[in-house]
Amino acid sequence: MTSQDILDPAHTALVIVDVQNDFCHEEGSMAKQGLDTSMARGMIPQLKQLIQQARDYHVPIIFIQTIHEKSTDSETWIRRLKDKSHANVCRKNTWGSEFFELTPTPDDIIVIKHRYSAFINTRLDSILRTLKIRTLLMTGVSTNVCVESTARDGFMLDYDIILLSDCTAAFSEKAHHMTLENIDLFFGQVMDSGQVIQALA
Repeated sequence: MTSQDILDPAHTALVIVDVQNDFCHEEGSMAKQGLDTSMARGMIPQLKQLIQQARDYHVPIIFIQTIHEKSTDSETWIRRLKDKSHANVCRKNTWGSEFFELTPTPDDIIVIKHRYSAFINTRLDSILRTLKIRTLLMTGVSTNVCVESTARDGFMLDYDIILLSDCTAAFSEKAHHMTLENIDLFFGQVMDSGQVIQALA
């Protein structure tokens, strides 16, 4: 099956993962911890263009937003942190949890998540089934953590996965390309935004 076959606008959704200040802004929590967020900022122009094209083709746009708060901070979840300062990322009702350079419209869908994967204990799967979505265009940050976790779970739930190489970002080139290779081998396809826009047309 070709990319044109699975990229039917009527059955495709654009999923934008964690494009939030703490992950992308040069004054966000991750940057303050010494991580390189330049790739996240660099992919925003391509992502904005893709969002506009998706709107033109009436492709649903789903913003995934990480929100952490005391009620979701399980002991196991907190133990994952080797650096406890990471616990301050995307806290509820903070500037860091707000979207970075993107503003959802009233017609867009926002799904709140508390773990790496946007499918874990959220309404995402229900929304996709309701909209009769079969293909997920995966974008956002970080490529090798939340984007990959969501893409893997989506594949396991029988969605066709297309991960956009120029609309995703990690905190290192190595981590980014490692996920591109992994997704392309085992969990879906890797395309750039130009290829996706052409296929949608």
